[in-house]
Amino acid sequence: MEFNNPSTLIKDITPKKEGQAKIISGVNQLATAVKSTLGAGGQCIIYEDALGNPVITKDGVTVAETCLPLWDPIENMGAMMIKEAASKTVTEAGDGTTTATVLAQALLKGITEYKGSDTTRTIKEDIEAALDEVLGYLEDVTVPIVGDMISHVAAISCNNDEELGAIIADAFIKAGLDGEVLMEDSEDEHTTVETTEGVQIKCGLKSQYLRTNPERETAELDNPLVLILTSPLANLRKIQNILEMCLKKNRSILIIGEVEQQPLATLVSNKVKGVLKVNVIDLPGFGTTKQDAVADLALMTGATPISEELGDDMDFIDASVLGEVERSVTSQLKTILQVQTPEGVDSRIADIRKKIKKEPNAYMVSKLEERINILSGAVSLIKVGAKSKIELKEKKDRTEDAIYAVKAAIAEGIVPGGGIALLNASQRLCLRSEPMREGALILAEAIKSPFFAILENAETVLPDPLMNVILSKEGTGVDVVTGEIVDMIQRGIIDPVLVTKTALKNAVSVVKTIVSAGTVISNKRIN
Repeated sequence: MEFNNPSTLIKDITPKKEGQAKIISGVNQLATAVKSTLGAGGQCIIYEDALGNPVITKDGVTVAETCLPLWDPIENMGAMMIKEAASKTVTEAGDGTTTATVLAQALLKGITEYKGSDTTRTIKEDIEAALDEVLGYLEDVTVPIVGDMISHVAAISCNNDEELGAIIADAFIKAGLDGEVLMEDSEDEHTTVETTEGVQIKCGLKSQYLRTNPERETAELDNPLVLILTSPLANLRKIQNILEMCLKKNRSILIIGEVEQQPLATLVSNKVKGVLKVNVIDLPGFGTTKQDAVADLALMTGATPISEELGDDMDFIDASVLGEVERSVTSQLKTILQVQTPEGVDSRIADIRKKIKKEPNAYMVSKLEERINILSGAVSLIKVGAKSKIELKEKKDRTEDAIYAVKAAIAEGIVPGGGIALLNASQRLCLRSEPMREGALILAEAIKSPFFAILENAETVLPDPLMNVILSKEGTGVDVVTGEIVDMIQRGIIDPVLVTKTALKNAVSVVKTIVSAGTVISNKRIN
């Protein structure tokens, strides 16, 4: 059966009641697998890859992807919707896949088992209103990340690996708040941190086909040459001699500038064919700020900007105009350049600080501060090592999750972990003076689910007196490793608030979509 050929597709139409039951079944199948990885007592998942090799992971997204597709097409659609919500959470916050999945399952169960008189529309509206209250509560209890909290966030996000968490925290401390943390494979079994000076540019991928790392969706070049063009490049022949030199010397090249569609397509084609190791990004800044940004890039990379408006002739440029960096990594939204800090950076930063003191315009001040961030940034490189390929894959997944989680925590702060922040939010909803509507009650019950899932995975049973202690004081929870009742933030059991909020919002969004579905139309599976 050719599913990409509409003429050969056979459709199966399933009425609402039966279709919704199958969708829920698919959700539950996926959630059961993913939920088992949540918390300090979470279990690893062993799955078989396409070649029949065993792979071990505790990464929620990986587990979700491994479970799919399900054989039943409608069950598969349900699982796919939850998986997409989890994936979106990772994209937006860097972590929280398992939390989003657990919340979605609990919320869907609450809505579908509701036996009252309110309509689905009313229930969804009440949930939306209650969601705003929960998000407001989370913002109210958020505290900034300080001291060794970075280590705790990192350790929790890489599945309570204290040693790896300490390494990740060290990487962030060395890079500083204006720096960047990246990851690559180590040459041996040891995991280490290397820190170099770095430049962060708010310019992302020009084409998905320029990616060199599909998993991370990044274009990564080692020791590339750098060409900066401040005039539009309309014809690739103008830089042909530069590209030929790169081919002869087997060097990669990063082109920073306005490359028009035709030459860009040619560069992309050569990259895809393996002829040329190349990446292209736009010039940072715009208007009056672009000139300064170009000057800063030139200083940091050693490249000479080429401008035909200023009299430069692209037809005659040679290798002398090229700079170079140790490494470049371009994601969807930004580019990180690892460099050795050249002379003159400190004096330029000092000059910019003088301009800030004299600048009355707030917008221009912010742009000047961005320049300082570019010039003073650092890059910490975590080289992940392991004794086997299986262990390395699992360790890299955990490291990547932790890096994103720490970034989220630094950006927006943290809340008590272990499901306690949402448990307390549920209490706050239930303590309102006015009567709770049914949708709010469903949400209040659903957001308790991460807390109880963590207890279940850790095989921890709390007697009523201890549960009453937890419920009597906000921020108090259980350390499932020791079994102690503790202040979660003081103990270092914390979650980035961005992760918690994003997981909750995406869970609510996907469940609203599922319960709004009527008739389900699926593709027939034919042996």
